[in-house]
Amino acid sequence: VNELYVDDPDKDSGGKIEVNLNISLPNLHCELVGLDIQDEMGRHEVGHIDNSMRIPLNKGDGCRFEGHFSINKVPGNFHVSTHSATAQPQNPDMTHIIHKLSFGDKLQVQNVHGAFNALEGADKLSSNPLASHDYILKIVPTVYEDMSGKQRYSYQYTVANKEYVAYSHTGRIIPAIWFRYDLSPITVKYTERRQPLYRFITSICAIIGGTFTVAGILDSCIFTASEAWKKIQLGKMQ
Repeated sequence: VNELYVDDPDKDSGGKIEVNLNISLPNLHCELVGLDIQDEMGRHEVGHIDNSMRIPLNKGDGCRFEGHFSINKVPGNFHVSTHSATAQPQNPDMTHIIHKLSFGDKLQVQNVHGAFNALEGADKLSSNPLASHDYILKIVPTVYEDMSGKQRYSYQYTVANKEYVAYSHTGRIIPAIWFRYDLSPITVKYTERRQPLYRFITSICAIIGGTFTVAGILDSCIFTASEAWKKIQLGKMQ
């Protein structure tokens, strides 16, 4: 059963949302790749490194960034860029593939299909290497409650994106991959429920009643046809 309501379901989270990001930049060295986080509560963190890995690709010419971090439940953004590098590259290349971007607990439940990893497989390898990428996310809180009453908290999201070339105040091009997010006040809740016993009994009665009804109709048709055939045979004999 699913329902919609207005609420903040995970009140024990401390106002935080866990984020999992996995992205490959095949033409940017790992020492240049960094994660920056900003939001409307005043957070401004450049070069976030906690719970993150940078894995070299293409013999060191590229990088795969994997990060697990938290964001506040207010509008903001996090972005992959070269902003935290000690020296800015002359021609940064922000072409990329997004393997995973998800929020909250991982939900793998049969019959629950949603946009929990909507950016999976996003391929921007053919884009302008100097272009910045904006992914605008609308995050929707999602609750799954099993039959034991245990709840898991996850987040679905919708996404729109655009590409553009951004210049700094010095006239240099410093591209980045931006994930700008806002939270929806609407919560989606999925609840597991067993069918009540009376509905099972009603279904059985309906099946039995339907079977008898169909059997009665068939019996009536066969009897009528048989009587008609007998009358035809008697008419021929006379």
